[in-house]
Amino acid sequence: MSHTITPVLGEATLQELRETIRGEMLVAGEPGYAEAAPIWNGAHDRSAPALIVRCAGAADVIAAVGFARSHGIPLAVRGGGHSVAGFSTCDGGIVVDLSAMNEVIVDPVTRRASVGGGALWADIDHETQVHGLATTGGLVSSTGVGGFTLGGGIGWTMRKFGLACDNLMAADVVTADGRLLHASKTENADLLWGLRGGGGNFGIVTRFELALYPLGPMVYAGPIFYPAEEAFDLLRVFRDWSAEAPDEVTALVNLTSAPPLPPIPAEWHGKKVAALVAASTGPVDDGEALVRKVRNVAEPIADLLGPMPYTALQSLLDPLWPKGIHAYFKATNLARLDDELIDRLCKIHHAAPGPQCEIHVQQMGGAVARVPELATSFPERSMPFVLNAVTGWHEPEQGPAHQDWARAVVAEAESASTGRAYVNFLGDTDSTASSYGDETYARLAALKRIYDPTNLFRLNHNIEPAASS
Repeated sequence: MSHTITPVLGEATLQELRETIRGEMLVAGEPGYAEAAPIWNGAHDRSAPALIVRCAGAADVIAAVGFARSHGIPLAVRGGGHSVAGFSTCDGGIVVDLSAMNEVIVDPVTRRASVGGGALWADIDHETQVHGLATTGGLVSSTGVGGFTLGGGIGWTMRKFGLACDNLMAADVVTADGRLLHASKTENADLLWGLRGGGGNFGIVTRFELALYPLGPMVYAGPIFYPAEEAFDLLRVFRDWSAEAPDEVTALVNLTSAPPLPPIPAEWHGKKVAALVAASTGPVDDGEALVRKVRNVAEPIADLLGPMPYTALQSLLDPLWPKGIHAYFKATNLARLDDELIDRLCKIHHAAPGPQCEIHVQQMGGAVARVPELATSFPERSMPFVLNAVTGWHEPEQGPAHQDWARAVVAEAESASTGRAYVNFLGDTDSTASSYGDETYARLAALKRIYDPTNLFRLNHNIEPAASS
């Protein structure tokens, strides 16, 4: 598709949209466009939208959706812009940029947060921690609330508080036909069901209402780094410990390379390591006992697990994932974590082509598993672990090797996979149906036919509208 505006979008047409909105409109070639166009994932920055609409409110979103619909051009939605698959931008189309709609209003009495569609997790944590409250959020603080929540929302407090989508109590949504609908358990409940895991397929959420819980300002959390040769024992002990761990703790094992951070001895920087990262929602003084069985598996290189501010936990990984890094993820849900799989993961860890090639084995269960399977559109809840191959690189020519390695990691787990996956961890766009499973996907497709029958919102892990019966 052309990087320039198609002839139908003449100056008069663009001026009409510009005069309709209260926010800012940026057209390719105009001042400010070059700064506004790039997204977080540098691997997708070849895309060049024809125009970017920085919406000031729901009315601007309605105008932008109407413009895309009437002119037949692609539409991408950008909150935090962290879509691993690059859905936050498009070639030759319109980007509906919600970043200015980032207001967060906290009601400490009802423990609810009213959150603008363009807010980042740093925005939520900043406002909620004033009241000693929190909700399950992203693992990098610059992640957008919207994409994270609508795709499910795996985070550090999920085993106690549930996924982010489980805490979505209501939403205001601009649909493909330009209506602004309120979705809650009593109003457009079918739409709320679809928003709780079905991604951005049903409209643009301009406001989220999220449930909050007492937590902070200090929590017991952080990483412990071990030599890579301890990875097999760490994963085996982690597997056994996870089956008995209380809901108050959520943890993952990361097979990675030691980052060049001051707390890690310089001689380990860049070397292969295995890390345990854990977070507790319980009393800080009780945290050590929760992880004692797994943390003592070996002599650590650096032990940073202890009391820390909740906001520090939420931004712990930020330095490793700056805007512009090239990224690719591949994931699958695990039915089991047997010794054979652990051995294969440890071996392929050593074949990683770069320092930011990581194998995450994420503990699930707890509050996530107690939600009935079809109560939300989140694909699956019974799996004990999620496997995520995470890669980041800086030079474009490094991309193929990193992507191949990530795919190979997940292929090694095929025999232990449930066949489904967490869509927010998918860098590919061709595995949506299998990720959701037949029953959930069919229900989502039927919902798509109601709210977006022409598939206007298709730049996402797309669910095609079901055929008319």
